[in-house]
Amino acid sequence: MTRLLPGILAMAAIVVASNILVQFLLLDGLLTWGAFTYPFAFLVTDVMNRVYGPGPARRVVLAGFVVGIACSLVGSQIMLEFGPAVPLRVAVASATAFLVAQLLDVAIFARLRGGAWWRAPLVSTFVGSSVDTALFFAVAFSAAVSFGAVADGHVAWAQEAVPFLLSGPMAPLWVTLAVADWGVKLAVALVALVPFRLIVTRMLTRPV
Repeated sequence: MTRLLPGILAMAAIVVASNILVQFLLLDGLLTWGAFTYPFAFLVTDVMNRVYGPGPARRVVLAGFVVGIACSLVGSQIMLEFGPAVPLRVAVASATAFLVAQLLDVAIFARLRGGAWWRAPLVSTFVGSSVDTALFFAVAFSAAVSFGAVADGHVAWAQEAVPFLLSGPMAPLWVTLAVADWGVKLAVALVALVPFRLIVTRMLTRPV
């Protein structure tokens, strides 16, 4: 377990930072600062997978999952003007999306690990990020999903019809937020290939 401690600490730091930075908006609320930190969770998972294998990578994911739940519990106790900082359905969406997407990332990476060095992290992160975005925003904000009238009232703002990506046809706000978030995740996936290569090379060549 000691060898996984750096990965666990990195994952925990990313989850905590993302939960804090999601409160700070960018581009008239189109994005949050958390959108730029959270995708690096896939980098941590992929590095652990490449160096130690899928089993240890899953343990790092589970550690991040537990930290995420703890953050949601803390956020649910912080009351803002329109309700808790983390409503129930947002907490459920966050935990579900994280666990499903990260475990999917681990499985895909393990399947592709024998190919070119960049293929496994790029494909697994692309698929994982897409699933993460779809699950989180649909469960957290879609009118098709309900966790009760009170909980839904806390996220009703996301169901308001607005121009898609601020200039297109009318669509629920959460759809625009999802697409913007997905775009950031894909951009980070490409950028993260550089630190992935550097970190993995260093870890695999260091003295035992």
